[in-house]
Amino acid sequence: MGKEIELPGFRFHPTEEELLDFYLKNMVYGKRSSVEVIGFLNIYRHDPWDLPGLSRIGEREWYFFVPRERKHGNGGRPSRTTEKGYWKATGSDRKIISLSEPKRVIGLKKTLVFYRGRAPGGSKTDWVMNEFRMPDNCSLPKDVVLCKIYRKATSLKVLEQRAEMEAKMNQTCPNSPLSSSETISFVGKEENMMTSFRVPQVIAMEEANKILTLQENAKTEEKQRETETKEPSSSLKLPFGSLPELQLPKAGGEWGDQLLSISPWLQNLTPIVNLLNW
Repeated sequence: MGKEIELPGFRFHPTEEELLDFYLKNMVYGKRSSVEVIGFLNIYRHDPWDLPGLSRIGEREWYFFVPRERKHGNGGRPSRTTEKGYWKATGSDRKIISLSEPKRVIGLKKTLVFYRGRAPGGSKTDWVMNEFRMPDNCSLPKDVVLCKIYRKATSLKVLEQRAEMEAKMNQTCPNSPLSSSETISFVGKEENMMTSFRVPQVIAMEEANKILTLQENAKTEEKQRETETKEPSSSLKLPFGSLPELQLPKAGGEWGDQLLSISPWLQNLTPIVNLLNW
């Protein structure tokens, strides 16, 4: 395997037709290029997260020429097992047609996904491989394929499903070190970094509690305003008690006596009233 190529400003994003009709075809028939951007490597001896460091070039996509190893001779199915997992094909092979010659099939493309563990079990990962090979009806001097390795972007839906599964596990296993209110961290060798996020259900519960608190506060304030705006009491409350009701003088009586009966405050004026009556 050659050393990493340094070409400032160079971006390697070949089309499927270029991968098959130029790079793979030249490799199979021994036509070497002055600049070899794709290295030769048996990728099944490595796990996918180790491959970026073994590629000659690539940022988010990594390319390799790979020899085909078969389980049972030339007629068997290729072995795609690694130390910690295996590559599983998804769907059927797709024919790649030449854009300049629409009737010419230049090769086939197979898509595979990496699973941790051993078949038929294992856990699915986000590592994907596109395997390009020459048409099956071609007589080739070398049984070599061209593989493109990349990581599939994890969607928000998948993250939410993982969080939901983790929350269910916490409910069934309350003694688990991860609680529903903590941050869940997924760490893998292939990450080289930690991806942390909070459980969506916990965030939703916190938001719901905030809304309920605001609603209760609003109701309390509304009740206080209603209490303050109620009509005042019919009798005026004073610190020393309420004032007696006003009484009018009775007809035919002495007006001085009636004046005294109107208000007890005038009882101290009794001598003056007697003089008036005299």
